[in-house]
Amino acid sequence: MHPELIEIPFVHLTVKSYGLMMVIGFLAAVTVIRRLSRNFTPDPQHITNAALYSLIAGVVGARIFFVVHYWEQFQDDLLDVFAIWRGGLELLGGVVLAIAVIFFYIWYHKLPLRHYLDVLAVGLLLALAFGRIGCFLNGCCYGKPTTLPWGVRFPYGSFAYESQVRPDPERGRTEAHLHLPDSYFGYTNRENEFVPDLLKPKSHLTPQQRKEVTSGPYRCLPVHPTQLYTSVSAVFLSLLLYAAWRRARRAERAGAYPFATKPGSVFGMMFVVYGVMRFLMELLRDDNPFEVDHLTIAQLLGIAMVIFGAALIVLLARAKPEKLPASPAKNH
Repeated sequence: MHPELIEIPFVHLTVKSYGLMMVIGFLAAVTVIRRLSRNFTPDPQHITNAALYSLIAGVVGARIFFVVHYWEQFQDDLLDVFAIWRGGLELLGGVVLAIAVIFFYIWYHKLPLRHYLDVLAVGLLLALAFGRIGCFLNGCCYGKPTTLPWGVRFPYGSFAYESQVRPDPERGRTEAHLHLPDSYFGYTNRENEFVPDLLKPKSHLTPQQRKEVTSGPYRCLPVHPTQLYTSVSAVFLSLLLYAAWRRARRAERAGAYPFATKPGSVFGMMFVVYGVMRFLMELLRDDNPFEVDHLTIAQLLGIAMVIFGAALIVLLARAKPEKLPASPAKNH
């Protein structure tokens, strides 16, 4: 786990691994979108502009989603909402707001909306692959304990460790996964208040205690690397959508449209495949609280995505094909 990769000298600011991977994913997505849209882009600068706006919206949306999801952490000090450098982003919220901003930008500039959304779908899932690597380095979005040989142990004090040493009523867990003795708890927080159930920093443990949480009976239980599962799945789904996009382009050139080949259909497919993938991945994760009937908010959104995506594909199958500009720009 490496939430902070490097520290910038003199200013003492650190480069967060999650933020860096988001930027890399953003650049990868922009590259793919620019290349796939070169045959119908009136001005390639539109791609760059929309991407920059979506990047800002993505960070804001990811922060808003996190704050709403974990409001109890911020209600005592609202200024902490803006302390984004301390971490606290949820990728799903960023994707939702970024899509909304891109949608508005394309509509405002009267660009071929459905064609752009199709290539956007391919790029977004590629960006997701990098974003989840950032989650793995940050230690968030962790999975349930597992005995599988590729299970990952996160260090003492990590999000996964904090979860394992406590009951979690919001997930219906009345007992901790890992029964840590009381001597590991009790610490004075930033407000100089002693909190008895606060996990002690590793530097405040005795040498024997540090050994026990590193290689002894109280080290973190191995968990599913759900972040990497999602990353690999996102790459596969991005390739799947790319294949669907190529099929749709062939249908457009031929002037005959089999089912799910009209412009915009690939965008609808993105909601279906991502919604299914996210719903299934939540079955292996151990971080999000249950909301309704043992379903997390991500699973409820996943169901909504599948329904929305399927409805969009059906509606587009009955709609007229979107016309491209009379003289599309050539790639220079």
